[in-house]
Amino acid sequence: MKPDFDLTTVLSRIEAAIQPYPKAAMFDLFERGYNSLFEQLISCIVSIRTLDETTIPVSLRLFEAARTPEQLLTIDIPTLTDLLHGTTYPDQKAYTLHGIADRIVHEFGGNLPADYATLTSLKGVGPKCANLALGVATGQAAISVDIHVHRVVNRWGLVRTKQPEQTLNALETRVPREQWVNINRLLMPFGKHVCTGTLPHCSTCPVLEYCEQVGVERHR
Repeated sequence: MKPDFDLTTVLSRIEAAIQPYPKAAMFDLFERGYNSLFEQLISCIVSIRTLDETTIPVSLRLFEAARTPEQLLTIDIPTLTDLLHGTTYPDQKAYTLHGIADRIVHEFGGNLPADYATLTSLKGVGPKCANLALGVATGQAAISVDIHVHRVVNRWGLVRTKQPEQTLNALETRVPREQWVNINRLLMPFGKHVCTGTLPHCSTCPVLEYCEQVGVERHR
């Protein structure tokens, strides 16, 4: 990492740079009013291996039919699979969502605890979705690491990790807690539209002076 790396300045510049682009899906849905922990969690499940351009309309279609665990349990698996059409593995996700709703209703009385350990105990919920749902829905300090966040912070040289969970652990030691939720909110669209996987836009990047460009062989 460059000795003059200033995370506050970096994130501020990225905030300005991403304004022309769509918000990350979970933050977009939150602003539309789908802001309960349950809604955020199931939308994150929908988003797995699925582009935001698909995640948002599929989530909206699902919410038209069910916005609570109790409502979701009234939908049979074939119908739920149809509602999830367009996302990856809709049949598998239908069973996952049904199982999550069932546990919430029968184990937690319909109220999903805002607790990382509880969320990750639900089948199909990993650290990314648990932290993202908690951060967006409840404002808890939580870092969510997707493929974009993982790539960007490694490219900067801020961390040197191989897997997203390693990146999560490393970022928790390097990023002030008040910025944890912002990591995904800012770096997801930044990584998708500016610091792209191939041919990143280095020549116009607002934080190039802070970036080690780790692994970058060609760029725009």
